Amino acid sequence: MTILSQSDRNEVARIFAKELGPNNVRLINIVSENGCEYCKQTNELLREIVDISNGKITLETYDLEKEKDKLSNHRVDRAPAIIISNGKSETFNVRFYGIPAGYEFRSLLDDIIDVSKGSTRLTDSVRAKIRDVSVPLTIKVFVTPSCPYCPRAVRIAHQFAMENEKIEAEMIESLEFPELAEKYSVMAVPKIVINEKVEFEGAVPENVFLWKVLEAV
Repeated sequence: MTILSQSDRNEVARIFAKELGPNNVRLINIVSENGCEYCKQTNELLREIVDISNGKITLETYDLEKEKDKLSNHRVDRAPAIIISNGKSETFNVRFYGIPAGYEFRSLLDDIIDVSKGSTRLTDSVRAKIRDVSVPLTIKVFVTPSCPYCPRAVRIAHQFAMENEKIEAEMIESLEFPELAEKYSVMAVPKIVINEKVEFEGAVPENVFLWKVLEAV
C-alpha cells in the first residue's frame, strides 16, 4: 500500500532538497489496534516521507496500549498520533491527532522543515512575546482535511509550541475524533481551544492568535 503518488513523491523530494535544514527530524507515530481506522495509512505515509528524506528524518512507531511504558513522557492518549521533535530534544509538544491528509499534509511538511532548521517563520515581535509565556498552555486546533483555512491555524499553534516548551499544540482531525469534536462543540473549523477556557474560530493572523493565547495566560 502506497499513500503518495509518484508526482507527490517528486514534489516532496523537491521541497526537501530545497528547504530542509541541517538538523535531523524525529517523527514518533503512535498507533493502536483498537478501532484505529487510519493508523496503518498514517504510518505508511510517514514511512514514505522518511524514505524521501535521504536520512534526514527518522521514524519511531509505538503501540498505544502495548508500549505504554515507552510513552510515559509523550502525553499521548489516542491514536493515530504524530509527534515531531528534533534528533536531540526530548520535547514532545508538537502533535497531530489523525492522519495529516488533504490540506494538512503541507502543515506536516512545513513543521518538519521548521524543526530541521531550528527556527520558525513567526515575526520577531510575536516570537518574543510567545517566548515570554511562563505558564503551561495547551492549544487544540480542530480541523478537517478539506478545510483550506485550517493549516494556517495549525501552523501558528505549532510554531508557538516550537518557540516555547511550556506550550503544547495539537492538531485534531474532527472526523476521526468525533467524540472530541462533540465535547468541544465544534461546528466550524478551524476551531481553537486554549487551556479549556479561550475558544475562537477561523484562521486569524498570528498577532491575533497571540492575543488569544495571552488572554488564556
